[in-house]
Amino acid sequence: MAQALPVISALLRKHCWLPAGLAILLFAGCSQQQGSDIFTQMREGKPQEFLQTSVDRMATLAMRDNLDSLYRIMGKLYLRNPDELKKSGFLDVRTAVKQVRLAIEQEQPLPTLGGKKDLAALRFAMSPEFLGDRVGAFIYAIGSMLVTAHGNRLEFYMTDAINPTFVSNAARNIEIATWILSQRQNREGQPLLFSNEISEEGSNLSFAVEFGKIVARLDLLTQMLDERYRRIGLNYAQSLLFLNFLPVQ
Repeated sequence: MAQALPVISALLRKHCWLPAGLAILLFAGCSQQQGSDIFTQMREGKPQEFLQTSVDRMATLAMRDNLDSLYRIMGKLYLRNPDELKKSGFLDVRTAVKQVRLAIEQEQPLPTLGGKKDLAALRFAMSPEFLGDRVGAFIYAIGSMLVTAHGNRLEFYMTDAINPTFVSNAARNIEIATWILSQRQNREGQPLLFSNEISEEGSNLSFAVEFGKIVARLDLLTQMLDERYRRIGLNYAQSLLFLNFLPVQ
């Protein structure tokens, strides 16, 4: 509607004979369109979204997208490392991915990791001594680390607090994990897991790209959280400067 105002104003100046009723209809049309868009968005939203700030909603969507990226990476890793799928005990990639996904999102231990999670699980999963399904263990370790960094939650509401330092640390950990994935080798000099590839036959950097998306989302969320808490501090300082009482309810 704001964009339409200069156009309508110009028409009124150029054509002074423009009926006032037409102008009213133009304004009404813009208002109805905006009202319709707002109504549609509210109707398609979930009731619990009313308990979320914009940052809470962003954090929830970022967590969903980051975990989805991990599951895509897991599927690709199984395709490049079929022996790991055999170790998982499942017949197909979809079932193996589903089991790891449930373990991450329900915060259940992965048997092959002996109860380890987060960084301890990541170190163990990418060590030459680990003999189990390395793909599932690797993705589970990163997923559980993400959940821990966000306060052991997948969805966020007004009453929740997310530590931006932990979220930023999670982004850096994923950068390290990406490097380990591409560089670490077993005793025979072979990669622990085949992932990115640059060769004469072609290039496959899809793993690095997907991990890059996760890091970017985490860094953006860190900035949003920092700004949120900075504004809280500024609002408090302004209230003292201008002698404004702070609301108590």
